[in-house]
Amino acid sequence: MKSLTDLIFDNRFARLGDGFSTQVLPEPIAEPRLVVASSAAMALLDLDPSEAESAVFAEVFSGHKLWSDAEPRAMVYSGHQFGSYNPRLGDGRGLLLGEVLNDAGEHWDLHLKGAGQTPYSRMGDGRAVLRSSIREFLASEHLHALGMPTSRALCVTGSSTPVWREQQESAAMVLRLAPSHVRFGHFEYFYYTQQHELLKQLGEHVLSCHFPACLTQAEPYQAMFREVLERNAQLIAYWQAYGFCHGVMNSDNMSILGITFDYGPYAFLDDFDANFICNHSDDSGRYAFSNQVPIAQWNLAALGQALTPLVSVEVLRELLGLFLPLYQAHYRDLMRQRLGWLTADDGDDTLIQRLLQLMQSGAVDYTRFFRELGASTAPQALARLREDFSDLAGFDAWAADYRTRSARDGDDQDARQARMHAVNPKYILRNYLAQQAIEAAEQGDYAPVRELHAVLSRPFDEQPGQERFAQRPPDWGKHLAISCSS
Repeated sequence: MKSLTDLIFDNRFARLGDGFSTQVLPEPIAEPRLVVASSAAMALLDLDPSEAESAVFAEVFSGHKLWSDAEPRAMVYSGHQFGSYNPRLGDGRGLLLGEVLNDAGEHWDLHLKGAGQTPYSRMGDGRAVLRSSIREFLASEHLHALGMPTSRALCVTGSSTPVWREQQESAAMVLRLAPSHVRFGHFEYFYYTQQHELLKQLGEHVLSCHFPACLTQAEPYQAMFREVLERNAQLIAYWQAYGFCHGVMNSDNMSILGITFDYGPYAFLDDFDANFICNHSDDSGRYAFSNQVPIAQWNLAALGQALTPLVSVEVLRELLGLFLPLYQAHYRDLMRQRLGWLTADDGDDTLIQRLLQLMQSGAVDYTRFFRELGASTAPQALARLREDFSDLAGFDAWAADYRTRSARDGDDQDARQARMHAVNPKYILRNYLAQQAIEAAEQGDYAPVRELHAVLSRPFDEQPGQERFAQRPPDWGKHLAISCSS
């Protein structure tokens, strides 16, 4: 295992030059202190977990110290925000410190969010606050533990530096990891500014660094768009199957790698509600849970438009037509697993939709339903779950069909329970749990956020003594107002 001083940097994006990013040094925050760190994320850099306990750890990830081989850059991009094109966005409060090459030959971006003002701050202070930094950390590591494609979070560093949002809060920084921080909006920026040579240079960079297999195809950019589309179809299928609502699916928040990216006012569903809006700033419901599939396709179309200098419009349109069937195939597979089915059946889609309609009308807790469905035999579980539904006749009819469908797979209960518990989490990141941990951290007590992170890092395990984290949320916890403010 390595110390912080042993990290090896290979800053490929920085080498693209000033047309793609601007050199900026981080602005330190005062009296830095470690709030929480992820040993699993540290392992991606081959870092010894004990490094988090050193004083230099908080200093490095609060802007006070920097590796000599790091090349901090603020990336420039644009994007469609709530459907309207913003011609110049960029890293307004974050910096790409550099790319670390680990022992496995993998490159990991070190992106410090809350690092201060950049040329792209747009009148902002360039800071992140403690609450949003904790929320991003918890979500990044929890989604990874659930098996979803996501950026990672190495640590949160708190401070005494004051910042103003709706009220005075304290500044913090979160260190994010990803193989790339290139977004759909990067391609849009060079397309709409008619810098087509730089657009092609960006495409070549993404191909060589992240999609090398596409270079062997007759049409590499066409193959790259097809891969991006496939990855995003799978990503959104995970979101929908596990009840994750992103909240701000602007095209600048969509990763070219098809990973969950730029966490803001996200939420997991408590009671199932297809029309749930997790961002209280989203007045029109553009990014409601039920809209995430069409919005993902809309964003892919925006990316496709930016690629028209490299791929024909006809081919791009044809590829876009693949998104919905690809999404449906991935979603169907995930839901079959969650329902304990080993095989595919023509009637599965209907059974799944009937269940969701019943859950909607009865305001059934989405996560607990699937976990309890696999906790005992199907008849026993269904009898216990029945009381959660309001349409009892509808549920009884569905339960009968579910038992018949499940019986066709013919495996024993022990195998069924093990299989279902492996994909149906007992613990999910509910907003009220995050809020409780944040409130403690704002008072200087970091133990709750560290404990919550530890529990959420093993979402499928029983974890005796931690059952309180799996309880139904209190009514107040279902209606927390979360916005883009950070």
